[in-house]
Amino acid sequence: MTITTDIQLHHGDCVAGLAALEPSSVDLVVTSPPYNLGIGYRSYDDTGDRAAYLEWCLEWAGLVRDVLVENGSFFLNVGAAPSNPLFPHQVVLALTADGRFHLQNTFHWIKSITVATRSGESVSAGHFKPINSKRFVNDCHEYVFHLTRTGKVPLDRRAAGVPYADKSNIARWQHTGGDDLRCRGNNWFIPYDTIKSRDADRPHPATFPPALVAQCIRLHGLATATRLLDPFLGIGSSAVAAVEMGIQSVTGFEIDADYLDVARARIRELESRPV
Repeated sequence: MTITTDIQLHHGDCVAGLAALEPSSVDLVVTSPPYNLGIGYRSYDDTGDRAAYLEWCLEWAGLVRDVLVENGSFFLNVGAAPSNPLFPHQVVLALTADGRFHLQNTFHWIKSITVATRSGESVSAGHFKPINSKRFVNDCHEYVFHLTRTGKVPLDRRAAGVPYADKSNIARWQHTGGDDLRCRGNNWFIPYDTIKSRDADRPHPATFPPALVAQCIRLHGLATATRLLDPFLGIGSSAVAAVEMGIQSVTGFEIDADYLDVARARIRELESRPV
């Protein structure tokens, strides 16, 4: 595979890394910070005081705002624990206070779902993570908050779209322009790839799939001209999506050397694929 993306993956704290970037040098940010929910990361204590955690979020997110172009998009993936459901909302309220960011869209990353067909059949899809609880139901989704500097950033809604189920809508609605493609909406069913070994195939305890990043790249609408940033790179899903889509550049920061090694190995694996 021929890689055309400029790849800059850095070992270190993202606060220092972001401060060293040029202002207004990034088009798109897709990231998922630690959740402050006691997740077992290798090099980060995820059990800190909530108020201190939110202050830290304001620090790195302020630097994200500085490096983001005026019409840039910041897609923030945040999950919750069933016993702590307010956490994602506390984060987004902090980041949108005093006009720091505007919440332009809220997406739901659906990991597992059961739907009833018109014939009455139930179809289950995705990866269902069971919990042992008499109080809570299984949590099958996470939030992806779309934050912008102005709240008025245009998107290429149909670049991330889906074909019409009822083809008569193509002619019925003028906005289709005759194309069989509609806006996907704010529910994104993106399951994890099936793995054989958690330690070998997904050594990071809280990853998102490259397909989620690809959806954000399409929606933002700059195609191959996109300059992508992930301040919390983990094992490199953002970098993988960037390379697979051939976008202009990807910059990532990761505090854990072992996670960064996995990210770089994933890129090398892409390089070895036949064209």
